[in-house]
Amino acid sequence: MVMEDESPRSPEARLGMEVEELWDVQEAQLTPTEKLNACFESIPVSEFPHASPSQVIEIRSDASLGEAVRLLSQNKILSAPVVDVDAPEDASWIDRYLGMVEFAGIVVWILHQSEKNDGSDASDAFSCAIEDSMGPAVAAAAHGMSSPRYRTSRPESPRTAGNFFELLTSSDFYKNTKVKDISGSFRWAPFLALQTSNSFLTMLLLLSKYRMKSIPVVDLGDQKIDNIITQSAVIHMLEECADLQWFKSLGSKKLCELGLPLMKANQVIKVDEDEPVLQAFKLLREKGVGGLPVVSGGNKPVANISIRDIQFLLMAPEIYKDYRSITAKNFVTSVKRYLENNQKASPLVSGMITCRKEDTLEDAITRLDSEEIHRIYVVDEDGNLEGVITLRDIISRIVHEPRGYFGDFFDGVLPLPANSRV
Repeated sequence: MVMEDESPRSPEARLGMEVEELWDVQEAQLTPTEKLNACFESIPVSEFPHASPSQVIEIRSDASLGEAVRLLSQNKILSAPVVDVDAPEDASWIDRYLGMVEFAGIVVWILHQSEKNDGSDASDAFSCAIEDSMGPAVAAAAHGMSSPRYRTSRPESPRTAGNFFELLTSSDFYKNTKVKDISGSFRWAPFLALQTSNSFLTMLLLLSKYRMKSIPVVDLGDQKIDNIITQSAVIHMLEECADLQWFKSLGSKKLCELGLPLMKANQVIKVDEDEPVLQAFKLLREKGVGGLPVVSGGNKPVANISIRDIQFLLMAPEIYKDYRSITAKNFVTSVKRYLENNQKASPLVSGMITCRKEDTLEDAITRLDSEEIHRIYVVDEDGNLEGVITLRDIISRIVHEPRGYFGDFFDGVLPLPANSRV
């Protein structure tokens, strides 16, 4: 008789089984969160499933901006660590890496340079080329987006295209500027790495309470990055563990029982569907948030716009030609049409999902994981907005930070930009 294979279906599920074994031996009087804290503290972060090799790449500090963008685009990743080519071979990891560079960060920095008129031939030529090709739409999209708060809000986009991209990639300014050349005036995301021996609990707290979206894991043996863990990867792991007892203890609870949504309706930054889409991007930048709902009838969410969607102001002709007048509603419609015509997929098309506060945590995690997006809007029975739940909020319901847990941990973080939040 052939026995059915009962092995876990994925590396995430196997990790979940390890948590299950630890869960079973925890003291009965502990709360589910206290039990999970103890379980995750016992598991080193080295056991978290590895990202694919194409997602764990390094960009040399002497690479041009063009090379950096090509690497990010080819590997379909949003950011990558920058390794200092001038660091000695025996340098520690803290001296080996300059930080994390993001695709959209590069674009925003270049757009900011195009606004300057400092008399340099490269800057003037690039500014004129952008103006001739795109008109003031680019300047409007980039206006004010060089503040420290914006830099650390981590706008994400794996690629750009169209006339803007063609102009950009053909300019000497773009070809000759090195990644290291922009580090003095543009600070990337905080570079906070974990060692492979750090605990799973530490990683979860950094992704939730301390607002990191991705965390490099460094192997001290060779002083190099061994893995990169994202919020989305953690949510996927939770979804893969949905049938395990430790997850059910929380996953079966209603969102309202867990105090979700943390951000209520009157706190949600939103834009009316008839407002200019530029107002949406302005709010994202000013409020330091990654996305907001487009509402109809005053309070009914009908779409989602994220900071990464600024790319469509640059690459879709039907959008950038009418950038001054296009409304948030028409922006979303035009993006869908553009993607359909170009046979491209984007989270924006299905990027607005809703739930009820009576839904379970498992329901929300399943939706977020299947749609591969970062926020879900909570609505009442009439479809009115009641709040928003992010990946960070969900992780924060799984674990809590014990008093004095981090100690001097953050002393190893590279200098952060002013007003940034780790």
